[in-house]
Amino acid sequence: MTDNAGSARRGSLKLRSASVDTPFFMPVATRGIVRYVPTELIADLGYQVLLSNTYHLMLRPGAEVIQQMGGLNAFTGFQGSSLTDSGGFQIMSLEASITTEGARFRNVYDGSWVTLTPEQAMVNQQRIGADIAMALDVCTQLPSSRDQLEANLRLTSEWAERSRLAHADSTQALFGIIQGGIDLELRRQSTEAITALDFDGYAVGGLAVGESHESTLEAVRTVVDGLPADKPRYLMGVGDPYLLAHATALGIDMFDCVSPTRIARHGTALTDQGPVRVKGLPNRGLDEPLESGCGCRVCQRVSRGLLHHLSHVDTESAGALLSLHNLAFQFRLISRLRQAIVENTVEEVLADVDSVWSRPAIRTGVSSD
Repeated sequence: MTDNAGSARRGSLKLRSASVDTPFFMPVATRGIVRYVPTELIADLGYQVLLSNTYHLMLRPGAEVIQQMGGLNAFTGFQGSSLTDSGGFQIMSLEASITTEGARFRNVYDGSWVTLTPEQAMVNQQRIGADIAMALDVCTQLPSSRDQLEANLRLTSEWAERSRLAHADSTQALFGIIQGGIDLELRRQSTEAITALDFDGYAVGGLAVGESHESTLEAVRTVVDGLPADKPRYLMGVGDPYLLAHATALGIDMFDCVSPTRIARHGTALTDQGPVRVKGLPNRGLDEPLESGCGCRVCQRVSRGLLHHLSHVDTESAGALLSLHNLAFQFRLISRLRQAIVENTVEEVLADVDSVWSRPAIRTGVSSD
């Protein structure tokens, strides 16, 4: 069942473990857990899906180890649903050597060489046992030449077809990834090629890697226009409140990003009034909550004065508290958007977001956290 308000969609995504309300945001549990945040607290916030990183998990502890322990949920203790990325972002960020066969790059833990093919990416994700797996793609850092974008797009299409053929678990959803940078014609070509393979869902990849907000949204709009209405749509690596809200209005159903917890570890909180640097002198000795009206346990129990103090003497404790608050902020925003779709008040939410978040305030991206 899907409710629409303009292009925005509210619905339910049926996975093998549960049905998930859309649109939704996924915290990033790179190595199986969100850094500094116990898994049960993630569930208490209301999150239904976590994203984990295939690249890191296949290296340590190994996909086979996770399989032997009963799969990702048993391994992590998270009782909700899960998604694993394919490793495509690491291929870009680690400057891998790419051939038609696959990618070759250094193991970040011991320096040994690692080879990843579309077939291996499928085997790893099936062993890990996430509810949603991603086809292996080639992500391109922007800005980049059109020739490079075209070459990576062709390889992404070839790898998507090989991923589709290699995926043998019919209970695990498999999403294809659309590339093309901010070149709208290449985005159309990639959308046509990937949707022709009839994946269970479609992701917009290769954005939030250096382009402007306007370019991101124009690429999203172009892709969404070519996607089937009955399949989920996932914008990878986007957690900036402005982009999250506007992409939801364009018809995106799923988001993930490391930034809410990453910036928390560096002392920044997300609030309805904008970002707050708790190290700032105005917070010293201030006996007020981080955000008035926020119902999270941090705002209920911890003062700005204590957060300011911890940010100078115990950054890990400050980072843990701010991470919990920032995830509560993200959940509140996506929940408000979900309700606004039903009430046909999405434009009101966009106006509120625009008044505070119209310029990039947090670094987006799907890199390891």
